[in-house]
Amino acid sequence: MSVTVDGDKSGLVPVRVRRILRGPRPEKVPALVGTACTLIGLIDIAAGVFPRFRASRMHAVAEVLPGTLGPLSAALSLSAGVLLLLLAHGLKRNKRRAWRAAVVLLPLGAAAQFVWRHSVLGALLSLVLLTLLVRHRGEFAALPDPRSRWRALANFVLMGAGSIALGLVIVSAHPRRVVGSPSLADRLEHVLYGLLGIEGPVAYTKGVDWTVGYSLGALGMLTALTTIYLAFRPEHPAARLTDEDEIRLRALLDQHGGRDSLGHFALRRDKGVVFSPSGKAAVCYRVVSGVMLASGDPIGDVEAWPGAIERFMDEAKAHSWTPAVMGCSETGGQVWTRETGLDALELGDEAVVDVADFSLSGRAMRNVRQMVKRIERNGYTTQVRRVRDLDDEELERVRRAAADWRGTDTERGFSMALGRIGAPGDGDAVIATAHKDDDTSPHGDLKAIIHFVPWGPDGMSLELMRRDRSADPGMNELLIVAALQASPDLGIARVSLNFAMFRAALARGEKIGAGPVLRVWRGLLVFLSRWFQIESLYKFNAKFRPRWEPRFVVYRKSRDLPRIGFAAMQAEGFVNLSLPRPFTHRRPTPAPRPCAHIVPTQTADREVRAA
Repeated sequence: MSVTVDGDKSGLVPVRVRRILRGPRPEKVPALVGTACTLIGLIDIAAGVFPRFRASRMHAVAEVLPGTLGPLSAALSLSAGVLLLLLAHGLKRNKRRAWRAAVVLLPLGAAAQFVWRHSVLGALLSLVLLTLLVRHRGEFAALPDPRSRWRALANFVLMGAGSIALGLVIVSAHPRRVVGSPSLADRLEHVLYGLLGIEGPVAYTKGVDWTVGYSLGALGMLTALTTIYLAFRPEHPAARLTDEDEIRLRALLDQHGGRDSLGHFALRRDKGVVFSPSGKAAVCYRVVSGVMLASGDPIGDVEAWPGAIERFMDEAKAHSWTPAVMGCSETGGQVWTRETGLDALELGDEAVVDVADFSLSGRAMRNVRQMVKRIERNGYTTQVRRVRDLDDEELERVRRAAADWRGTDTERGFSMALGRIGAPGDGDAVIATAHKDDDTSPHGDLKAIIHFVPWGPDGMSLELMRRDRSADPGMNELLIVAALQASPDLGIARVSLNFAMFRAALARGEKIGAGPVLRVWRGLLVFLSRWFQIESLYKFNAKFRPRWEPRFVVYRKSRDLPRIGFAAMQAEGFVNLSLPRPFTHRRPTPAPRPCAHIVPTQTADREVRAA
């Protein structure tokens, strides 16, 4: 079996041969070194904090580790332990800067072993580990992750809290050497003073006060130094779509945009992009918590997909990011797994309505038909237009209404959301609006909005659904039906609706004869639907009698799936780990960025649950 490799001068290269030419899989040295750093760090911290631990059998192990003698060695043990814990994750991820820090720290630890403890064995172990790191330095070549100086504040808060908690343990670890019975407030005050290098109210006997003082001072110094380092290091912002990238992507979409209904969502401005060597294909992505998330199929010519995928994998390897693809089609999943050796798992189904086959007649459409007629009798009217047909005043009113009607403060959407309305170049997008006279509304007669993005020359994909909370239920059904009925006049032959996560399990689990495992799985999905609207999206989509197109998640290892799922929830806006609003740096945007209707669990409008 062979494939065409974009940018390869030899033409056809067997997949197996190309994988061999790329070299063997990365060694397990970084993982082993990271695990060793974690264990040694924990032992060092325990040796520096708990006197009984230092006198136990584990002391024989701790003696060969950095710092376990006297007040200074206790402080050095704490410092080494905390630093090794901080470096362990970076070493596991092959980070170059973590390797550099370890290479600098190990000789210092070896010198401390020999000078302060005269421990030849401890110095030799540090040098052996240093030799191992230098010998395998090629394994530690990953570039830094996207970052900003706001992480310095997060570091100060987390390290400060950790130092206070560990400081309370240190202050309380010597009960037989404490003078009197200090209260918890006295101990906390002693910790806070000690982190600043000042003697606190708690007194000890037999020189323990020096041990506690050095230990608290070391924790305070580490907190200060790491915060200062993060505050003054250069920023490395996350990749963003540049104007040149957008122009190139739009050119690819003009030629190949009809292949994937998610293609237009690649134009989100918070995504990065890598192009194939020929420029005929591209993969858009976003990095979240060390996961490099692509969405949908690659953009462009299928023959050039392997070149873009290879660039994507090279970028992930260069930064030691975990590669993953959310919501690719069956064809895209086959190419991804064939070219990279990754695995694919069915995530759910996309609801696609063929306009020519859509009709409100028949018993199956009875509920939708009755709801639409009832709303129309209540005085609602609809309009379906291209964005370019709206004047500036009306477009601005739609933007303001969409922003005001957003159900959550956090903007949601990533894989199937554009995040804007009426931007230059998006004139082919379609807006369906519902209207009813209302003198009390700040948005006039505007009651609901549905926004579609182009899907090639003859299709469109649902991007968001918003409505006024005072409007009658059923606005989404009304506008989707209006958009489908107006599609022939707009030259639209197919419409992509919401994505239904785990639709097949929900559909099969409710049928007669479903097995116990499938019923339990469906019951769990129904339970989770209380928060993620899994079942409600499936039932809402099924109202319009669509055909179901499977979508897949592509991943490297099964153990990566929880991490990928968590990163996807962050990207979609369901998990927010950003700083609180008073500390958040807000960047000006040219227009409001509404949330999306789709993600594996998304619908921007809460009405879908009621529907």
